[in-house]
Amino acid sequence: MTTASDPAAIAAALARIRAEIAASGVPATLVAVAKTHGADAVRAALAAGQRTFGENRVQEAQTKYPALRAEFPDLELHLIGPLQTNKVRDAVATFDVIQTLDRPKLAAALAVEFARSGKRVRLFVQVNTGAEPQKAGILPQDADAFVVECRTAHGLAIEGLMCIPPADEPAVPHFALLRQIARRNGLAGLSMGMSGDYKAALALGATHVRVGSAIFGARA
Repeated sequence: MTTASDPAAIAAALARIRAEIAASGVPATLVAVAKTHGADAVRAALAAGQRTFGENRVQEAQTKYPALRAEFPDLELHLIGPLQTNKVRDAVATFDVIQTLDRPKLAAALAVEFARSGKRVRLFVQVNTGAEPQKAGILPQDADAFVVECRTAHGLAIEGLMCIPPADEPAVPHFALLRQIARRNGLAGLSMGMSGDYKAALALGATHVRVGSAIFGARA
């Protein structure tokens, strides 16, 4: 298990996962999920060549990344946790990609902020493939209409879909469902797969895999 205080272990883990992605033949982006790990862990990953990171909370990202961005201007930051509408302005200012667009109210708030700030971040729609009541995400049966609404009512460019399968179910059917929804909506992006199942996600065409503990170790 890697730890945030071990730059060599972080570099080795990144090299292994990059090799696995290359071997899959899928040109997927590795999103290193650094939630709850400090700036030192992110810096170790940056030193090893990693540039794309994921965070769950806007406030944590606001405190962790400004100095790192100044040092590494090509750093790309993805929001992979739920976004409250009252945090939209901060999220758009802080992140390059928001993967958790999941409801009309949030789509409207993002459109307003894009117009106000002149900044547009890339967007993924989160789909709750397991229809879990405690989990964020648009329901699968509502995803097609929601993508249309985002595009037509709010003028949002949707890059792809994201999902987090139920922890107690096989992930593959959920990845296959997400791919199915993406294909019929003409969406190229598929953010799916985490530390325990990213290889299965790659086999089903993931364009982004979100890997945390396999790089940084257990949450700090």
